Amino acid sequence: MITRVAVIALNAYREAVRARILHGLFALALATAGYALVVGAYASRSRMRVVSDLGSASISLYAIAVAVVLGATSLYRELELKTIFPILARPIRRSEYLVGKLFGTVLTLAVFVAMNGGALLLAIAVLAGGSLALVLGGVLGAAAVLGLVAWRKPRFRTYLPIVTAAAVLVFGFVLSAGAPDDRRVVAGSAVLTLCEVLVVASVATLFSAFSSPFLTAVFTISVFVVGRSADALAKLPARLFGSAIHDAGAFVAKIVPNLMWYVPPRALLTGEGVGETLGAHVLLSAGYAACWAIALLTVAAIVFKRRDFM
Repeated sequence: MITRVAVIALNAYREAVRARILHGLFALALATAGYALVVGAYASRSRMRVVSDLGSASISLYAIAVAVVLGATSLYRELELKTIFPILARPIRRSEYLVGKLFGTVLTLAVFVAMNGGALLLAIAVLAGGSLALVLGGVLGAAAVLGLVAWRKPRFRTYLPIVTAAAVLVFGFVLSAGAPDDRRVVAGSAVLTLCEVLVVASVATLFSAFSSPFLTAVFTISVFVVGRSADALAKLPARLFGSAIHDAGAFVAKIVPNLMWYVPPRALLTGEGVGETLGAHVLLSAGYAACWAIALLTVAAIVFKRRDFM
């Protein structure tokens, strides 16, 4: 089972990294990080905070967009091109196919988040007084090595973004030691973003099991918006909105994923929060995301198993 799921996941990853829209969103994320640097230049006293906060928020926003796009189109593309039929004709369950698709999407998102997070950490390292020559030399050197590998080993080209993203993230994390608080903000936000997109991608997988790409995107975005508003919905004042709306908001807040788990206050990310540590919050958030992913995948597998493709 693990082998079959891994094959489907890697195939989904290979398809995703070739998508032009993913490249466009990656370029937009980098451009937004550059915009954060420009805005930070005008905030002399809190330049680092502006860059880390705005950059982390942009990574989260674009990662959600990628999760929605991949989740809405990945399965539909297989059905449209009819490539799913020879796959399911082999000894593989439909549930395993869905799990593999989700894992491939999450792997793509992990590369996306790591690459952007690493680039943001490198920018913070330079702003904190690090050597620009060292950063540029490391980036250019890694690019040269990866280019040589891609030239000599063409079959590994698809997997080079995984190695590149990991290297950029580690390199940026090490060099940004001069700004520990902002490094914790970016690194913590990146991990929480990955947990959040796991939930969003699972929601998209559920809807794509029975719906069109457009409706899947609409439904998934709706769940995301409601999930980001779960805390507010649960606390709607009955005196202002009435008891019916108050009860309805509390009910909706209980049946959708509470995505506010993944946007904690800055004080928690920097370790200044009282009563909870960042490590404990990340572990609880990851467990919460895993539970929702399992539940949503279970329902998606039941629906997909009964779907007639003819």
